[in-house]
Amino acid sequence: MGKNVKNRRRERIRRGIRARIQGTLERPRLCVYRSNTTIYAQVIDDREGRTLAAASSRKSDVGEADGTPVEKSRVAGRVLAGRLKELGIAQVVFDRNTYRYQGRVKALAEGVREGGIQV
Repeated sequence: MGKNVKNRRRERIRRGIRARIQGTLERPRLCVYRSNTTIYAQVIDDREGRTLAAASSRKSDVGEADGTPVEKSRVAGRVLAGRLKELGIAQVVFDRNTYRYQGRVKALAEGVREGGIQV
């Protein structure tokens, strides 16, 4: 399967997900992007089209957290949960963005839950 075919397939899947999942100001969408080295999460209000909060497993967000990428993802989830609490948001809709719910994606979601946000 060529790279272009894979990208088109992922785009089609994303469009289907966006048709079912939509974030509001009361319950925004938590969107995940996973690269080879880092995981990024954004909390988005789809009605206004703006990002409310964001976090990643990079040093700028998790500091000097040592450990595996899974552990850094969990810390990034806790950081994001703290930012959401400051905004007064208690619930989010989880958008895993075509990634399987395992490993770093799962750790991020669990970190957000540990921070007190209902996912």
